[in-house]
Amino acid sequence: MDDRPLILTALLDDDTQGRFDDLRTRHFPPGRNHLAAHLTLFHALPGDAVAGLTADLTAATARGPMTARVTGLRLLGRGVAYTLDCPGLTTLRRAVADRWRDRLTHQDAGKSDLHVTVQNKVAPAAARALHDDLAAGFAPWDAGVPGLALWRYDGGPWEPGPRFPFSG
Repeated sequence: MDDRPLILTALLDDDTQGRFDDLRTRHFPPGRNHLAAHLTLFHALPGDAVAGLTADLTAATARGPMTARVTGLRLLGRGVAYTLDCPGLTTLRRAVADRWRDRLTHQDAGKSDLHVTVQNKVAPAAARALHDDLAAGFAPWDAGVPGLALWRYDGGPWEPGPRFPFSG
């Protein structure tokens, strides 16, 4: 049995994914940037429950694709993230959290905001400068959310798992 934690992310349309990946490549410290940009819904779902989670996610994605609104930027202290608003994704996340409540970490049980981090682990002044630069030219946009992705975490880069396209 594989009990390594599972990470659940929302997939983004190709244009949005490319835009966030480009920002992450340019602004994340190279020695720490081991992942593509990602919209994490859960950081550590129970790895030994993959069959139940797969069934739940298959059922949850029996609906049409969603649209998220990229609404702004947030200063993380030592990084910068884009904030997103997607009521359907928030509702889906809440349903998964309710189902797996007894097995969630403190981080995953708490309030979840939707964001994509494009910079992290830099000096606060560098984060502030990037935040101010990106905010000066920011205009909201819509991002397609075509599905969900499950990953295994093993202390470094994530191991890809099944994808769950919205199919409705």
